[in-house]
Amino acid sequence: MAKLRSNHRRASSASMSRLWLLVMLGGGALLVGYKFLGNFMTLAGSETEINADPVEERFYLPETDFPTEVVHHNHFSLGYLESEEQAAWVAYRLTVAELNLPRVPRYDHFDPDYSVSSGSAFHRDYTGSGFTRGHLVPAADMAFDSASMRQTFLMSNISPQRRAFNNGIWRELEEQTRDWVRRNKELYIVSGPIFRPDHERIGQNRVGVPDAFYKVLLDVKDPEWKGIAFVIPNEISEEPLTSFACSIDSVEAMTHIDFFSHLLEPGEETKLEKVYDISLWPIHPQRYRWRIQEWNHQ
Repeated sequence: MAKLRSNHRRASSASMSRLWLLVMLGGGALLVGYKFLGNFMTLAGSETEINADPVEERFYLPETDFPTEVVHHNHFSLGYLESEEQAAWVAYRLTVAELNLPRVPRYDHFDPDYSVSSGSAFHRDYTGSGFTRGHLVPAADMAFDSASMRQTFLMSNISPQRRAFNNGIWRELEEQTRDWVRRNKELYIVSGPIFRPDHERIGQNRVGVPDAFYKVLLDVKDPEWKGIAFVIPNEISEEPLTSFACSIDSVEAMTHIDFFSHLLEPGEETKLEKVYDISLWPIHPQRYRWRIQEWNHQ
């Protein structure tokens, strides 16, 4: 049987309790008229607040061989790369119970992240640059919690993306990832930028423009543990998502980031990160058609 590291197993009972609470809140709260449930959830009109994931249970955070500042938000963490004024990685666990909760309104206001000790980029760094403010943690992934939704609009979670990339293939991958969460019940997700040495910079804070973006996905639910990654150039694409699938090991080699070393036993980490099987990650064919016909041109 596949094994997680022992520190993760010790926290599993607390995580399972949280999962069952989310299931109850997603269905039961509607039946009782959105009553206040202990100190766990507050509903004020359409606003929803859910207690933050305990930082001590975030055994899935990556390690880098270059300096980053690790910043924890309610339901995701990031490693801020000061030299590029953006995160080198963002990491979180997403469950089907969270996706099934009532959705909060989209925030849509970009703010500096004052949790970053050196200061984050600003909204104005992107103005007039020709690049959109692209999310690393998608706002829709945090739509179960109003505070976390707002935190996805902090500039530490934002990276320069070409419009056709952001509206097109990156959107497709984000939506497809939520489908995979629904299918597999829970995924660990890590996303971030990839830079060439001579990359472009924008704004007063000299924000680095990535040449590509990666997304790493890990499923450690029985009966079949599996992992996959995607590396996609920061440009318009008419290729299917499958063209950009790769092993987690290959992303580690490109980024010098070690994923899931605290989550998995060494043998399991080697096995899950070395290979991938695209057939275990079915892709919605209609989204590809929407991307080619509509999203790439928005």
